[in-house]
Amino acid sequence: DEAGCDRLDELTLATPLAVPEHGGIALRATVTAPTADGSRELTLHSRPEDAPDDEWTLHATGLLARAGTTPAAPAEAWPPADARPVDLTGFYERLDTDGYGYGPVFQGLRAAWRHGDDILAEVALPDDATDSAGRFTLHPALLDAALHTTSLLTTEDGDGVHLPFSFAGVSLTLGGAARCRVTLSPTGTGTGRLALADATGAPVATVEALTMRPASA
Repeated sequence: DEAGCDRLDELTLATPLAVPEHGGIALRATVTAPTADGSRELTLHSRPEDAPDDEWTLHATGLLARAGTTPAAPAEAWPPADARPVDLTGFYERLDTDGYGYGPVFQGLRAAWRHGDDILAEVALPDDATDSAGRFTLHPALLDAALHTTSLLTTEDGDGVHLPFSFAGVSLTLGGAARCRVTLSPTGTGTGRLALADATGAPVATVEALTMRPASA
């Protein structure tokens, strides 16, 4: 919005951002001047807050664009009558064993179903975090919980850590959500389309192409 763009055409992650146990991180987002079609290049860097002479570490590159398309509304029936519930008992305990370490605010997957090849889910912020939803166009913990649905595409335990590598065709429609319906449609190995809607089915966000890749601990 600040750059006059309403769509994230591309975002490729280069290096994960490790937050130190003590001290802070300085973040730098750089956006270039617009090209003839209004698109702008984006880079994200960081360095330790208390080391202003250190080199900046590149974390991501991307492309912002104008005139994103409005996502289509999901089907009215939720979940569909023929969707099969997924047992989430011990879900976050298994992820912890695999190498993830999600704190309570980020353990937002509440329910899930299988519908054909798709994964349907409901994600929500905990009660003590819902007041902060309005501070964000899309709360980072809510987005992260939506990404947890990718762990349901495989049934094998101990498969290690998989992190987002690239996003394409990202558009945000409705801000301030504290709870979302999620539809993850796999499009290949480690790739899929992600759609988020609010409790009424109104579109919140769409990721046309999400790619996950394994990462070492």
